[in-house]
Amino acid sequence: MFFNLPTLLTWARIVAIPLIIGVFYWEGLNAAQQNLLATVLFVVFALTDWADGYLARKLNQTSAFGAFLDPVADKFLVCASLLVLVHLDRANVFVALIIIGREIAISALREWMAIIGATKSVAVHMIGKLKTTVQMVAIPFLLFNGVLLGVVDTHVWGTWLIWASAVLTVWSMVYYLRKALPEIRAKAR
Repeated sequence: MFFNLPTLLTWARIVAIPLIIGVFYWEGLNAAQQNLLATVLFVVFALTDWADGYLARKLNQTSAFGAFLDPVADKFLVCASLLVLVHLDRANVFVALIIIGREIAISALREWMAIIGATKSVAVHMIGKLKTTVQMVAIPFLLFNGVLLGVVDTHVWGTWLIWASAVLTVWSMVYYLRKALPEIRAKAR
């Protein structure tokens, strides 16, 4: 199950990280071309998140390894992209710290809850999915960093969306911590 089609799509998100970063160091491209190529790469590889889950269920190729690797690939892709955006001065460092810090904290919480046999209390919730959706729209807007279709200033919209994502990030973290707290208190006795 390490190399079936759904898992290969998940691996592709991890492989995409140096490609997206490398675009901004490619001297043969001007800034607008770099922005467009990085945006296209991010969107294509972000769509593999939907495709790998769909194919795993459709082809009956779900696996424990795939269930582990999928959120790891998502977090790598988002965190690496945020660091690129901070480096390019398109995203605030505090937004990146909030989002990356939450990802580390919730990953650790989920691992701990798995150890104590209480994974259901921190199962993915709609607020987490909403946070991810907003991030997945904000990041390509900020990577593009221009005017889309002659109307949409992607930097302005991306900035608003990434801050909204940071708020949703904190909200989802509080939600998961509140759901886990009774289990944590019960095991601490």
